[in-house]
Amino acid sequence: MSKRQLLLVSTSKIHGQGYMAYLRDELRTFFRNVNTVTFVPFARPGGISHDEYTQIARDGFAPAGIDIKGVHEGNYLENIINAEAIFVGGGNTFVLTKTMHEEGLLDPIRKRVSEGMPYMGSSAGTNLAGLTVGTTNDMPIVWPPSLEALQLIDFNINPHYLDPDPDSKHMGETRETRIKEFHHFNEQLVLGLREGSWLNIQGEEITLKGTHHARLFRKGRKPEELAPGVITRLL
Repeated sequence: MSKRQLLLVSTSKIHGQGYMAYLRDELRTFFRNVNTVTFVPFARPGGISHDEYTQIARDGFAPAGIDIKGVHEGNYLENIINAEAIFVGGGNTFVLTKTMHEEGLLDPIRKRVSEGMPYMGSSAGTNLAGLTVGTTNDMPIVWPPSLEALQLIDFNINPHYLDPDPDSKHMGETRETRIKEFHHFNEQLVLGLREGSWLNIQGEEITLKGTHHARLFRKGRKPEELAPGVITRLL
């Protein structure tokens, strides 16, 4: 996808700041040629309505001078086809994926992105950009017909990636352990994206931005830390 424009963020909020506040400058730059972004609220967290979730996004994008329209405000497919840009919000990845499959929206979004339409994902919306949603942190509270995702990138992402706490007495599995379990059955690369970091992808160039390194997992190899900047190891 040489025309692709992707903004894939780990989280919509960081500690002590409001919704999308830490990304305001990035939003202005990424959506500089866009007046209205079509928001997909299907992962809606905490049982809030699509309208309520859309208003949260609208309020968060307003300081960057960007208008938000909910994809549910009218015909889903028509709104995707006519969108200037799309933002898929966070929440539960399985709820999101199930709805996207059932509404037949994956192929139309892939087509629009291949034509150059900007796509932004946060958390669950970032999971959806990968090959599959098999590296989400969410509970499967519903079950989609397939774990296939948008495949806008040729690897998976683990948003909200957490490093093990050496002082913790917690005996459960770490994120790294879970990703290694994933690689027992799957081949694709997995990028652990820490909160406060994001990927800006323009065509074939992938740039890690934000305040943290990312952690790259390859099957059968030791994890690798990637510093902010242009990433060549994912190409």
